[in-house]
Amino acid sequence: MNALVALCHFCELHGPRTLFCTEALHPPSPSPSSQAGMTVPGDRDRDGDREGEGLTMRANSSATQRGEMYTYLSGCRSLPASHPGFVSIDDETGIRFLSHQHPRQPQLFSVVRQACVRSLSCEVCPGREGPIFFGDEQHGFVFSHTFFIKDSLARGFQRWYSIVMVAMDRIYLINSWPFLLRHLRLTIQSLQSTALKVFDGEQGVCPQRAVRMNSVFSPAVFPHQRSGNAARSLTSLTQHPNLWASLHSSFSWLLKACGSRLTEKLLEGAPTEDTLVLIERQTEQEEEMSCWEGADGGGSQSPRYQPESELGHDFLCEDMKSNELPGPKFTSLRHLRQVLGGAEFRQLAWHVLMGNQVIWRGADPGLIQSAFTVLKSLLPVGCVRSVPYSAQYEEAYKCNFLGLSPDVPIPTHVSSSEFSVLVDISTERCCQISTVGDDDICSIYQFSISSANTQPTDRGPTLLNKLEVALSNENLSVDVVSHCLLCLKEEWMNKVKVLFKFSNVDGRGGEDTQKVLALLGATGPGEEDNVRLLKFWRSGLSKTYKSHLMTAVRGGERSLSQ
Repeated sequence: MNALVALCHFCELHGPRTLFCTEALHPPSPSPSSQAGMTVPGDRDRDGDREGEGLTMRANSSATQRGEMYTYLSGCRSLPASHPGFVSIDDETGIRFLSHQHPRQPQLFSVVRQACVRSLSCEVCPGREGPIFFGDEQHGFVFSHTFFIKDSLARGFQRWYSIVMVAMDRIYLINSWPFLLRHLRLTIQSLQSTALKVFDGEQGVCPQRAVRMNSVFSPAVFPHQRSGNAARSLTSLTQHPNLWASLHSSFSWLLKACGSRLTEKLLEGAPTEDTLVLIERQTEQEEEMSCWEGADGGGSQSPRYQPESELGHDFLCEDMKSNELPGPKFTSLRHLRQVLGGAEFRQLAWHVLMGNQVIWRGADPGLIQSAFTVLKSLLPVGCVRSVPYSAQYEEAYKCNFLGLSPDVPIPTHVSSSEFSVLVDISTERCCQISTVGDDDICSIYQFSISSANTQPTDRGPTLLNKLEVALSNENLSVDVVSHCLLCLKEEWMNKVKVLFKFSNVDGRGGEDTQKVLALLGATGPGEEDNVRLLKFWRSGLSKTYKSHLMTAVRGGERSLSQ
């Protein structure tokens, strides 16, 4: 990731100062594959020439910068002037992570300096502790998290610090907000808890509050009284002998992990609604995780790093879990149709497409979850709310796919409702379920489908009619049928977008809406089912798309009024 992480400190005599900085240096050519993994900071012998060259460049570039600054107090310095700094090398990419008090490039020095000053002066959140985002195209964009460290000798018994990440890519930095917030809080909480122990120990030996109340205050000598106390370093406050090596490891990992968790992919056209919904769910999960960690103080265990492909994908995680369960499973829509029968499958698929609650009740959770995996492919991701297997009934507003154990009763208002369908699974003969193959489902289980719906399900919707033609054609493979279903879903999602824009955003009347339905091909045989499908599938539209439409409409209204 083309970014830089820095630890900053507000000195009582000199103001904001940069204490420690970690930057990533990309190699001009691919690195040799003679090494593996990241080099441990301080391991000079194993990487001799490569590390020596980088550290020499670092020392030479910083000499002039240090000569032009104030004389440093120990509280304003992290490493001694003679210290060469820390370096880690990621041999998979050849990227070097260098850490010292200041960046090695002069142009970056001014950028970090400005970020440091702003993070500890004007760009702070309410309460002066917490994250904030600021920046511009010229000086870069900054994610800053300010915090306090306890110090028994400081004014107010605490000192002010901040950790800033500086990058030129605003979108990337904003999208990484939940990830950065979660992991920077772990580093900050570790520093604060370590410093608090030192603070409590010093207060136990000599309580400074009582000493200050009994001492004579003189404005003339106050700066001289404070000068000695202002020189305490972060190492002294935490009593951590390897503090800077530890921060180097933490910052290096943060740059590496943050750069690898989001990757650019070449897409054929605009992202689908399913992709947008999955991204939104991932973001919501990360925000919820950050809120929980903030509420419980971070806990004793740090969360495991997860790449993007593992976050926010409950829709896919349930499918992977079902494959781990023993016993036979449904493998495709065609397989499910063969087991249930054509008429029963159409009735079940009709309820799924109409948005009714689909309940499966049986003793085999793996079989039920595999059925849900197959049936969920009929719907956009945003329309799916699933409870794979439960010991009690859940209302329809919570889930439209519900798996129940065999002894769970169905409430009367549900069994008598036309907006639900129940599939009861019974075992015809005793056998070892784990040894039964997918082709033996019919010989082991018996399926009973019941619903209070009295409407005919053989007319529409049009999507189901076309899908059944594809499923009944044995010349088409399962993969071809899957792609056919994908195209049908995209076609009808586009119709949903048109209908949403026409009725919800533009606010057109019923007569005009009927004309649009005819234009979309939703009228004629099965018209009622097509309209119900379109209305239900509106819940599958992403928040991003809806917000984009509303913003565009408001922008057009403003331009017309002007």
